[in-house]
Amino acid sequence: MYHWDFGSVWVYHKLLLSGLAYTLVYTVIVVAAGLLLGMIVGIGRVRGPAVIAGLFRCYVEVFRCTPVLVQLIWFYYALPILTGIEMSPAMAAALSLTLYGGAFYAEIVRAGILAVDWGQTEAGMALGMRRKQIMRRVILPQAFRRMVPPLMSQSIMQLKNTSLLSVIAVPDLLYQAQSAAHDSYRPLELYTIAAVCYFIVLFPATVWSKRLESRLAKQDRN
Repeated sequence: MYHWDFGSVWVYHKLLLSGLAYTLVYTVIVVAAGLLLGMIVGIGRVRGPAVIAGLFRCYVEVFRCTPVLVQLIWFYYALPILTGIEMSPAMAAALSLTLYGGAFYAEIVRAGILAVDWGQTEAGMALGMRRKQIMRRVILPQAFRRMVPPLMSQSIMQLKNTSLLSVIAVPDLLYQAQSAAHDSYRPLELYTIAAVCYFIVLFPATVWSKRLESRLAKQDRN
């Protein structure tokens, strides 16, 4: 019978808190960068020239159709060999997660824009507005309401994806828990604490996302 002893791993609480802080900061970075990239790619796929739209589509399909863990390892081990550019674990992780998230954000943006009736664009053109003005003032404000729920879901998924950073020794929450487990020989306690930390962060975010989705749905019906 296993005897749980959380008191013996208290000495590692600062290490775990630093890992949790690293995870949260990293999530903010990759979500913000991914959203910006996704917005550019999503709009480019809908309204950009055919060549640009085609290149963006290739990027989206490549990153959506390959596992994020494979991408993470490839960016860290293979990309420096091909380019000759040394890449730290943190840089490789940020680049791969940003590109991975950006591909999904781009599809959300593209779907949101296409969901807005074409008549809105025609009305803007009839008023003498330029295409950029129509996109900024007419299309995007309406599309954004449809984008919010899936954007929130994808952002939550990005936080979950940060747990993979430990494979390339990025000091996130899971990596610090692994380090403490190897040092203390108490893996059950430490991995349980890590799981609880993820739950404490993710559960409120998930609940808030669902409430926001319900609120927007009610506003659309009204």
